[in-house]
Amino acid sequence: MTTIKDTAEQWEVRATETPFVGHKTSVRTDDVVMPDGTVAQRDYQVHPGSVAVLALDDQERVLLLKQYRHPVGMKLWEIPAGLLDVPGENPLHAAQRELYEEAHVKAEDWRVLTDVYTTPGGCSEAVRIFLARGLSEADGERFEVEDEEADMEFARVPVGELVRGVLRGELHNNCLVVAVLSLSAVLAGDGVDALRPADAEWPARPFDA
Repeated sequence: MTTIKDTAEQWEVRATETPFVGHKTSVRTDDVVMPDGTVAQRDYQVHPGSVAVLALDDQERVLLLKQYRHPVGMKLWEIPAGLLDVPGENPLHAAQRELYEEAHVKAEDWRVLTDVYTTPGGCSEAVRIFLARGLSEADGERFEVEDEEADMEFARVPVGELVRGVLRGELHNNCLVVAVLSLSAVLAGDGVDALRPADAEWPARPFDA
């Protein structure tokens, strides 16, 4: 019987260049030794990692925000999410920060919903998606937003409606799609108690994180 589990494996890299270094990410070109001994160049974005939060209220509605995303020229419905401030930052702390900053909400119960690579063929970004429950308004003043975040819309939508929106091709943000379908499977299966704790090991991380 085949074991269905991803495994870490670092192939030999003969040379590395970094033609672009940005504020949070960079572009790297590696000369990678293939299994037959040939060497091929691979260009990819080096990313510090991200977190996302599916915040579920006591009526089983998901907290959403709608934000303009310039690379795709669309306003997308999303769940709160953001970059790790530095590689290796505690992902739970980062998720709690993003939920506060983007939605001014706090949560009492946190679980790991799933871990994914967003674009493993061209980017090292790994995202830990949390399920947050026991929601309430955060203390203090709202975080001051700017740029695209200043134009955000907010909504709370039942899980079933979001599943139907995904399957109809109406929702496209990858973290939202993965989180909603994962939660739907959890609720139909073993239940939330089967999820990993919020401080579980995060295996889906870049080698140089």
